[in-house]
This record gives sequence, structure tokens and C-alpha cells, in this order.
Amino acid sequence: MWFFLAVQAVFLLWIVLGARSGGPSDCGTLDAQTCNDAANAGTAVGVGLIIVLWTVVDIILGITYAVVRLARR
Repeated sequence: MWFFLAVQAVFLLWIVLGARSGGPSDCGTLDAQTCNDAANAGTAVGVGLIIVLWTVVDIILGITYAVVRLARR
């Protein structure tokens, strides 16, 4: 149980830090609005991928827990 909660805390921290780090660094020839929009879109894609990975890891942990629980019977 503690391992599951630790994994949840790590993913939650990863999402918070990932959402906060989405600032533009080098815009090149883009104007400020386009650069900010691109940075926000990249941040949204990154957070979305973290959520997908979080879901996959939770499913794997759930299946592993169920198999171990059934093996102990």
C-alpha cells in the first residue's frame, strides 16, 4: 500500500512541476503571443503524456496487486 501511495505522490509532484515549467525559452522569429501559445500547447501535451503514463502505471500496479493477492490464497 505504501508503495502505491509513493508512486501517486511522485506522479502528482511530476505533474505540478511539469505544468509550472512551461515558459518559452527561445522564440526565434515568432512574436510573443505565438511563442506563449506554443509553449502552453507544449506544456499541455507534456502534462497529458504524464497523465497517460500515470494511468498505465496504476493499471499495471493494480494487476500486479491482484495477481499477488490471488497467489497468496
